[in-house]
Amino acid sequence: YDGEFGEENPNALWSMEAIDRNRVLDNSVPEFLRVVVAVDPSGSGDDDNEANDDIGIVVCALGNESRVYVLEDLTLKAGPATWGKVATGAYDRHAADCVVVEKNFGGAMVKHVIQTARPNTPVREVNASRGKSVRAEPISALYEDGKVRHVGYFPELEDELCAFSTTGYTGSGSPNRADALVWAISQLFPQVTQGDNRTIEMKPENYVHVPRVSGGWMAG
Repeated sequence: YDGEFGEENPNALWSMEAIDRNRVLDNSVPEFLRVVVAVDPSGSGDDDNEANDDIGIVVCALGNESRVYVLEDLTLKAGPATWGKVATGAYDRHAADCVVVEKNFGGAMVKHVIQTARPNTPVREVNASRGKSVRAEPISALYEDGKVRHVGYFPELEDELCAFSTTGYTGSGSPNRADALVWAISQLFPQVTQGDNRTIEMKPENYVHVPRVSGGWMAG
């Protein structure tokens, strides 16, 4: 992206080749069955948070042809008053179905921040019961199978993905962007979180329409 070359990790879970192979640059996307906004929180406060990790915020959608589309990376370094508005703003802008948050890291606090910024926002809590690389492996397999497409370029997110390896995360800092992406795709392809690393074929007939203000679909 910056015209700089680096050595590729032979144990990497992601490769730029796999990401580029399925990149969407003309904004041609299918009808979406579900859209989620995933938040990977950190301990940042409203003030003096420069030394803290970023708040990972990523928007993903499931297309009607059983592929996931990465739509936005809104990751930022800010306190709850700011990132709550960013996450719920994305929820409204994309007519999302829910906001996904990690339960282990202050899940109740994160849910409170989201619903304070936007009352009655549906929040799904996920449990980080396994290590980062273990959670990431089935998601990287979906990329290799062409089941995930990036709509545009996300250089910082893609750098974090390519720093994941079978031996752990090799990048600097915490991969908050990548973690948020893993939460989002795991919510859209729920079977990948149940120990089955095979590609999951989610068909439109598995979804039922649920009336709500912004419209949308959910698994049925």
